[in-house]
Amino acid sequence: MGEILFLAHRMPFPPDRGDKIRSCHVLRHLATVAPVHVATFAESDKDMAEEPQLAALAASHCLVRRNKPVPLAGVEALLKRRPVSLTAFHSAQMAAYVRIVLESRPVDTIYVFSGQMGQYVPDDFTGRVILDFVDVDSAKFEAYAADGWGPRGWIDAREGQLLRAEEARLARRADVSLLVSDEEAALFAARLSPADRAACDVRALRNGIDSQRFDPNAVQPEPRLLNCTGPRLIFTGQMDYAPNIAAAQRAIERLMPLIRAEMPDVTFHVVGRNPPEALLALDGVNGSRVWGEVDDIRTWLAGADLALVPLKLARGVQNKALEAMAMGLPVVLTPSAATGIGACHGQHLLIADDDAALAEAVLTLARDAKLAGLIGGQARAHVVGTLSWQATMAPLAAMLGGAELAERHAA
Repeated sequence: MGEILFLAHRMPFPPDRGDKIRSCHVLRHLATVAPVHVATFAESDKDMAEEPQLAALAASHCLVRRNKPVPLAGVEALLKRRPVSLTAFHSAQMAAYVRIVLESRPVDTIYVFSGQMGQYVPDDFTGRVILDFVDVDSAKFEAYAADGWGPRGWIDAREGQLLRAEEARLARRADVSLLVSDEEAALFAARLSPADRAACDVRALRNGIDSQRFDPNAVQPEPRLLNCTGPRLIFTGQMDYAPNIAAAQRAIERLMPLIRAEMPDVTFHVVGRNPPEALLALDGVNGSRVWGEVDDIRTWLAGADLALVPLKLARGVQNKALEAMAMGLPVVLTPSAATGIGACHGQHLLIADDDAALAEAVLTLARDAKLAGLIGGQARAHVVGTLSWQATMAPLAAMLGGAELAERHAA
């Protein structure tokens, strides 16, 4: 096969949040198959500092610092009648790099990571196009709109409508459209027209977990957590992401009073970068702490007794749940947060939906250390056995170059 052009909306390094973890592992896998040229955006000095990592892996690369203000992207999107998501990730520099690579290199596959980057695929490109949507962004914005009101609700509804049309266009353009789970793939396909649904190849490519790195025996527990003597609950993630903010607030304001009414020494710990002021203001409320960014999330998971993931809106597979399970933690989560993990309620984790049921599930595990240990152990065994990155990325070889390449790569 020829070479690969990889387009990603966020710099894959460092792989320290859900989408970056997935894109990093996809990129590493592609680089074992053929030379890869990478076009991607950096959002911070931390991203820019990782450029040597990218350069070492890629045959060539274009790393663009994305600094277009959201209001400016919004105005531009209104004028051009395009989704804000697309205008926010438009760059003349990146478009020029893509053009030069396609003109000068024997690229026969473009791997597009996230729908925002589909705008860089030329109409006249005749090679293979793989579109990794990860999850259904348009459905997410529709959910935001349903919960919102006023101008914000209108903006989210507009974004959902325009993204749905863009997703359908890209699915028609792609040879294969990928989603992070069977459930997300089914949702994506159901939102296409009957004609598009029949013509488009929509599949699942699941997230994995590095179970050797996320191993409870590989790190020491965080001392600040161990200073809390009662059962310690943890919630992790990118804390400027609206569904994570809502989940943390739900736990602090609604679940913790129910839990602490029965077990007053239970504490809840929110760990992740960029918590907003509204969340920081809840630090200390109802036995909860908001810690912000930490150096190594594994030490915090190792110091916790249970992961609580009360997400109302959850798109795709939740890395926070996989990481906690790999660390041997029992996990209590909502049905939407359990999507795509392939785990069984009562065996690998506990699933509950309303506040009372979530609180009762937490209390069940907090009261029964033997049960908590059993479920945590079975959770780790499940992710180690079925969700390694090597296993989840294996189908990519066939998508890139057919059966012969898949057999050679497996060997």
